[in-house]
Amino acid sequence: MSETLHETVAKLSSLDSEVVAIAWLSLRVSLSAVLLGSCLGIPLGALVAVASFRGRQTLVGCLNALMGLPPVIVGLVLYLLLSRSGPLGPMGLLFTPGAMIAAQTVLVTPLVAALSRQILADAEAHLGEQLRSLRLGAVRRAAALAYDARFSLVTVVLAAFGRAISEVGAVLVVGGNIAGQTRTMTTAISLETQKGDLALALALGAVLIGLVFAVNAAAALLRAYAARAYG
Repeated sequence: MSETLHETVAKLSSLDSEVVAIAWLSLRVSLSAVLLGSCLGIPLGALVAVASFRGRQTLVGCLNALMGLPPVIVGLVLYLLLSRSGPLGPMGLLFTPGAMIAAQTVLVTPLVAALSRQILADAEAHLGEQLRSLRLGAVRRAAALAYDARFSLVTVVLAAFGRAISEVGAVLVVGGNIAGQTRTMTTAISLETQKGDLALALALGAVLIGLVFAVNAAAALLRAYAARAYG
């Protein structure tokens, strides 16, 4: 065990090329997915929070339910769509980082939309009457509320990143865990543990935990800053 820990520390301190490559791919995939998910989810959540339309409560219920969407189901559906016999097969995305980005985007978008809707619905309860008195349409009211709640929305984005970076099921199915191409930290940890290469698994686990702690620390600092600035 001491030898394994020594090798783990050596990999981390020397910035082992394999660890760096896997961590960089994980970051690239997750950051891309969170960016896409935020661009889709925040406007959707904002409009659902302020607009009145038939089926609104049903949509809210669907968004809340999709927050718990099983990753392996997302991976399976995307696999069927992207496989050679699937409708998107000619795009050649299966077993590529693009497929993993798509899978994580599908997972984080409902999370971002549902949490954004709740935050902006609360903001609407406080500021909605004032904004309506200015005769602003739903889109402009949503934009105003999003700006007012921007610090809370950044926290939502950080939560989405936490889910994306720690996801394993969907990216394993559509990415294939190919060395040097689609192997992320979570899939590599699973594989290397099974192979018995505990040093590499522990090194990647340490990097992953460090990233999660960094995200949580950023969220806490942001909340503290918002409380001081606007409290």
